[in-house]
Amino acid sequence: MQPRIKKMIGIILFLPALLIYFGLVVTISDYVPRNLLVQLVFYIIAGTIWAFPLKPLIMWMNKQPEDNQSEE
Repeated sequence: MQPRIKKMIGIILFLPALLIYFGLVVTISDYVPRNLLVQLVFYIIAGTIWAFPLKPLIMWMNKQPEDNQSEE
């Protein structure tokens, strides 16, 4: 598959997934205690954890196409 098409598919999947994740974080944040330290830890964790589920998608998008022709 061409890298350009892979990146387009990746962006189409990536953006809605990220928006859903942000919506979940905002919803869950209503239940976080109003303590500055607790909120700081919550937002640091929430701000970094999104990358782990999307890492395979990002790696797939950036993977170079394999050349099917053998060199002679």
